[in-house]
Amino acid sequence: MANITKKVSWSSRTDESLSAGETTPLLNGSEQPRHPRQLSRGGRIFQLGRLNTVDLEEEITSDEDSGRGRLKEIPHTEKLLSLKYESLDYDNIENQLFLEEERRMGYLSFRCLEISRWVVCGLIGILTGLIACFIDIMVEKLAGIKYQAIKESILKCCETFTAVGGLSVSLLLWAVLNSAFVMVGSIIVAFCEPIAAGSGIPQIKCYLNGVKIPRVVRLKTLVVKVCGVICSVVGGLAVGKEGPMIHSGSVVAAGVSQGRSTSLKRDFKIFEYFRRDTEKRDFVSAGAAAGVSAAVGAPVGKNTATLVNCTSIARACEYIHRPCLRVMEAMLVAAVTATVSFTMIYFSNDCQPLGPEDTEEYPLQLFCADGEYNSMAKAFFNTPERSVRSLFHNQPGTYNPLTLGLFTLTYFFLACWTYGLAVSAGVFIPSLLIGAAWGRLFGILLASSTSSDSTWADPGKYALIGAAAQLGGIVRMTLSLTVIMVEATGNVTYGLPIMLVLMTAKIVGDYFIEGLYDIHIKLQSVPFLHSEAPATSHWLTAREVMSSPVICLNRIEKVGTIVDILSSISTNHNGFPVVVQVTSNDEPAKLCGLILRSQLIVLLKHKVFMELARFRLTQRKLQLKDFRDAYPRFPPIQSIHVSQDERECMMDLTEFMNPTPYTVPQETSLPRVFKLFRALGLRHLVVVDDENRVVGLVTRKDLARYHVGKHGLEELQLTRS
Repeated sequence: MANITKKVSWSSRTDESLSAGETTPLLNGSEQPRHPRQLSRGGRIFQLGRLNTVDLEEEITSDEDSGRGRLKEIPHTEKLLSLKYESLDYDNIENQLFLEEERRMGYLSFRCLEISRWVVCGLIGILTGLIACFIDIMVEKLAGIKYQAIKESILKCCETFTAVGGLSVSLLLWAVLNSAFVMVGSIIVAFCEPIAAGSGIPQIKCYLNGVKIPRVVRLKTLVVKVCGVICSVVGGLAVGKEGPMIHSGSVVAAGVSQGRSTSLKRDFKIFEYFRRDTEKRDFVSAGAAAGVSAAVGAPVGKNTATLVNCTSIARACEYIHRPCLRVMEAMLVAAVTATVSFTMIYFSNDCQPLGPEDTEEYPLQLFCADGEYNSMAKAFFNTPERSVRSLFHNQPGTYNPLTLGLFTLTYFFLACWTYGLAVSAGVFIPSLLIGAAWGRLFGILLASSTSSDSTWADPGKYALIGAAAQLGGIVRMTLSLTVIMVEATGNVTYGLPIMLVLMTAKIVGDYFIEGLYDIHIKLQSVPFLHSEAPATSHWLTAREVMSSPVICLNRIEKVGTIVDILSSISTNHNGFPVVVQVTSNDEPAKLCGLILRSQLIVLLKHKVFMELARFRLTQRKLQLKDFRDAYPRFPPIQSIHVSQDERECMMDLTEFMNPTPYTVPQETSLPRVFKLFRALGLRHLVVVDDENRVVGLVTRKDLARYHVGKHGLEELQLTRS
């Protein structure tokens, strides 16, 4: 058997998250393996989990393989999974409380719920549109003030001082203004809400995939995101506002659909039925679609893009971590961007006549003759959106090839350096700008290679195709981006060439490396589930991927035992199979339901104990509303006070557990398990034997760690041989 390097196996931790302020360990085998901790109760042993390091260079005997022709531990490429991410419960918990509520609801109540959904969607669209208008107005006003001040400084310096010495003042003013705006935007991101950095689309993509990213849909995140993206764009960075608008729309949807704000501690007592992950996910998806629609103005295409592949930019290096240094880094990039832009404009001799049909906002004459303007300034001395429009719509001859070539190379490297700064920024507009520049350059060169009277090679059309190719190669979209570009241009005749170029860009890009969005998710060590199961994985079964042994609870359980399990540092599990009481210590327990950590927290908070039931005859019965009121920030177990006498009480879980959890036999193939998670939005999947006895539990991280990439597939084939 070929030598295979040492691998790290994560054997039994299920979906968990660390509390705020705790360190975030990575499952990379760098720490010493912990000894398994156990809880003993009534002669029954429950093993909580361990971190195993398996050396695959050793020979595997047939006895170790149990005659099944496969390894006990499977090599995988996903060796890092962060413990700070937990999964979302997209599966409805059909317990007795849920069924009773559904039975009480009549036809009129269901119709009111449907109307409420439309009302929520309408509010999401209106509020997201208002936020987009606010961002656009602020960017245009502040950018106008900045560029006008710089232009007046250039004119004054050219009239008063020599060209060489005087323009240095204008350069300094440009760099200072850029750095000042970027400093404000970076400070609020780095010190107030770091999750607001970047576009936020990778986090929203993970949220829709079923992973809960901490603080991603908070009101504070929205405020920082909006203010940060304004400062980033006005600060002259090679960024756009489209990506952050997707994140902003998602935050708006998450807040409006819940009818309250946990940040402001205000509950408006509306839309209480939607306070669960299943409903919230649908509205977050609609909010993301509304955000990108408001940013670009293509409603159908943006909705499709968000639902098909809601993605974002990624940064190749997480290398500066101190907030103050990240602010200084952003200011440095802003100053260098201004310096490079000014230098490119200063040394450019591409002068174009300023005709009456030109609508340039900030034309710079500089060293050009009267009635002319500097063409390089049209690209650099402008907001990115206006630069894209000029490349699309300006007449042939507006730019010469040298100007476009230098601009493309310079802006490309500036954009690469900018991505990943501690600022709110997007990738759509910079990608379109870079692609439009080299696309228009290609059109000019193509026209010059033919006869002088050729008019079929319109450089504006090639700018459109180049922009689509550049953006498609980064985001790896095909159909959705085709609809976006067609709606943006308003001409369906461009649909076929755009589709062809996007397919080509995706095929070529996928051959060399994954898209930036997938790379970003990997860098964050998120347990993301892709659309398909790993190739050639049918020989893997649920037995190989499940976590075991499993911590189970009796249907009637002792309160002290529940508190101990939830309070244990080693037990970050969020789902516990409920089993029938066993008559013998050696007899395996049979499954009768599944209960979540959040449910147990609410039950302990309301002290739903059997011994106290007779004192509550005049009090109301615990309802589903009590669980919704605690959503989504369920209190930690440390905040629940349980006296010593209450620890001896018993708790009946029958009414609150899900009596029909999804289960699979232990011989179920990995692709089938994968499809259940992806199609049903599962968080926990119980593995049982032929007699319905719990033998293991499959979670999102159990599946994510077996995602096999291009190189991991070769490892897998070697292992099989």
